[in-house]
Amino acid sequence: MSQLTLNGEALGPAEAGVARARRQAPRRQWRSEIQEAVGLALDALARNRLRSFLTVLGIIIGVSTVIMISSVVNGLNTNVISSVESWGSNLIIVFRFPWASMGRAPSEWFSRKHLQPEWADDIAQIPGVEAAAPSMRIFQPEVGAGTSHVRRGDIRAKNVILQGNPANIQNVLEVTITRGRWFTNTDTDHATSVVVLGHDTAKTLFPGPTEDPVGQEVLIEGKVFNVVGVLDREKQAFGAGNNPEDSIAIMPLTTLKKMHPEAREHVLFIKAKSAELVAPVMEAVRDLLRRKRRVPSNKPDDFAIFTPDVFIELWRTISGGIFVVMFAVGSVGLMVGGIGVMNIMLVSVTERTREIGIRKAIGAKRRNILWQFLVEATTLAFVGGLLGVVIGSALGLSVRLVFPGLPATVSLFWITLGLTVACGMGIVFGIYPAWKAARLDPVEALRYE
Repeated sequence: MSQLTLNGEALGPAEAGVARARRQAPRRQWRSEIQEAVGLALDALARNRLRSFLTVLGIIIGVSTVIMISSVVNGLNTNVISSVESWGSNLIIVFRFPWASMGRAPSEWFSRKHLQPEWADDIAQIPGVEAAAPSMRIFQPEVGAGTSHVRRGDIRAKNVILQGNPANIQNVLEVTITRGRWFTNTDTDHATSVVVLGHDTAKTLFPGPTEDPVGQEVLIEGKVFNVVGVLDREKQAFGAGNNPEDSIAIMPLTTLKKMHPEAREHVLFIKAKSAELVAPVMEAVRDLLRRKRRVPSNKPDDFAIFTPDVFIELWRTISGGIFVVMFAVGSVGLMVGGIGVMNIMLVSVTERTREIGIRKAIGAKRRNILWQFLVEATTLAFVGGLLGVVIGSALGLSVRLVFPGLPATVSLFWITLGLTVACGMGIVFGIYPAWKAARLDPVEALRYE
C-alpha cells in the first residue's frame, strides 16, 4: 500500500487520515447536494401531484409515443424479416416489373412483353442454377387477394387465389404439405384436374375435425377437381388475421392455362445452388433474357430481376418513414413538456425566493443554488420520462392481445433513449430558471414576502 506524503515527507497514520478526509470531503458534499436536490424535487412532486402531472404530461406523451411505436415496429421487423428469409437466401425472381417499389409505376412497365414459361427450362441449364420454374396466378394484385370461389356442396370458400405451377416448383420454393402429396409431372403433362388446397381454404371446405380433404372433390369455376394435398399455414408478415396466402388453390400450370387461356402473366422463380452464386447467376439470367427478348445493348432491361432482399429494403424504407413521424410527434410532446418544466421551475423560484435568500445568507454559493434547481428540473423530467416508458411499454405489449400474431417487443435501447432525452429536456429547459435562482441578490431575496 502506498504511503501518503506531504512536501516529500511521509505522513503518519493520523495525518494521513486527515488528508484523506479532506480530499474526500468535496465528493461527499456533492453527493449530499444531489441527494438533497432530488429529495426536494420528489417532495415537490408529492405535494403538488396534479400540477406536477400536468407539467410533465407532454414528456409522458412524447416518450410513451416513442416506446409504443418502436415496440410495434420491432415486432413488424421480426415478422417481415422472418417471412422473407423463409424464401431462402438463394432465391431469384424474374418478372416484367419490380414487385417492391415506391411511388407511381411508370406506364412503360405495363407495355412490356410477357415472360414465357418455357424460358425456365433454358434458365435451368445455366451453371450455378439448381432449379427454375414458372408460376401463374389468377388474383387481384392490388390487394393480394383472390377472385375465385371454391365449392364443396353448399359450402363455399370465397376470394381464393388460383395458382398454377409445374411439378418441380417444390425444388425452388419451400412448399410444406401437411396432408396428401404434391402433383406430379404426369399431372402436368396431361393437365389433370388435381388441386392442392391452402390451409384456410381446406379448413373452410372441410370444417370437421375428423374430415380429411385428400381424395375429396371440389368445384372450381364449374370444373370438378380432386384434392390431392393440403398446405401448411404460411407465415404472415403483418400481424394476425386471415393470411391471403392461405386462401389458395394450386393446380398444374397446364390445367390453369386451360381454364384461363387469356392469362399470360408468368413469374420465373430460380434457385441458385448457393447464396454465393446468386450474383453470377443473376448476371447470366439477365444476359439470357436480354437475348430472348431482343433488347439492344444500348437499352435498359425491359424486365426485373431481383432477390427477396428487396422486400426487406423496402420495409426498412417504410419503417424509417414511420420512425420519422414518430420522432416528429414525440418531439412536439417533449418540447411542450420541456416548456412546462421551465414554467413550473420559474414558479418554484418565485415561491422559494426567501428560502434562496436564507441559503445564500448562511454561505450557499451560486453554483449550489444553480445545481439544486437544475437537479430538480432534471428529476421532474426523469419522472415524466419514467411514466412515459411505463405507459408506452404497456400500450406496446397490449398490441399482442389485440394482434396475437404480432410479437411487439419493447427495446432496451429505446427505453434508455427515451429516458436520456427526457433528462436532457429537463437540463435544457431547467438552465434558465436555475440561472435566475442563482443570480438572486440575497438581501432582496430575504425581503421578499
